[in-house]
Amino acid sequence: MSEFADVLRQLSTAQKPSKGASLYTLFVNRPAGRVLAALAYRVGATPNQLTVLGALFTFPALATVALLPPGPTMSVYVGAALAVGFALDAADGQLARGQRSGSPSGEWLDHVLDCVKIVALHLVVLVSFYRFFSLPSPALLLAPMVFQLAAVVIFFGGILTEKLKLRTSGSGQAGSTAGLRSVLLLPVDYGLTCISFLFLGSQDVFLSVYCALLLAHVLFMAVFLVKWFRELS
Repeated sequence: MSEFADVLRQLSTAQKPSKGASLYTLFVNRPAGRVLAALAYRVGATPNQLTVLGALFTFPALATVALLPPGPTMSVYVGAALAVGFALDAADGQLARGQRSGSPSGEWLDHVLDCVKIVALHLVVLVSFYRFFSLPSPALLLAPMVFQLAAVVIFFGGILTEKLKLRTSGSGQAGSTAGLRSVLLLPVDYGLTCISFLFLGSQDVFLSVYCALLLAHVLFMAVFLVKWFRELS
């Protein structure tokens, strides 16, 4: 037990800067990922194995959304599986930094799977809307498409901006403490989108929550694009 606690303390020093992270990431996902990374360290798992394990939680859950009618039990399984998959996504990076075993191939695998799950998540919602939901208007089938667009642009734009900053200035983002920024970023945290699937069993509630998150993503996408362009200029 003391060895496990020592690993946890070591991993706590191998964290990404808090700037640009929401409350969910700072106080739920990264701590959960740190525990999973410590367990992986104890059993000798590699960061890439954690990345693949996260995919094994995420993609069957997403397939369930497309294939089965929404229900209370199914929604709990999907929401929990997506949240665990996201925690494992935090764990692989923490384990790599703690072991100093990060590699370009590992980072590539992590980002590619992240991109696939973001695209797939909104595709399966579209399928579920079409097959199982009694939508008040067919126009709502556009919601997952727009959400997907905004989520992918935010994901890709953020990574590209970070890489270009490293190339031009030689330094990444500076750390900062959680505050108002972390609260404001909560609606566009992938973890909150995962949690929203807990409401999938109630179609009206899920539709309302999903569309609210969609609106937040569209607004933040516009703000981020302007901000990133100005920073690189």
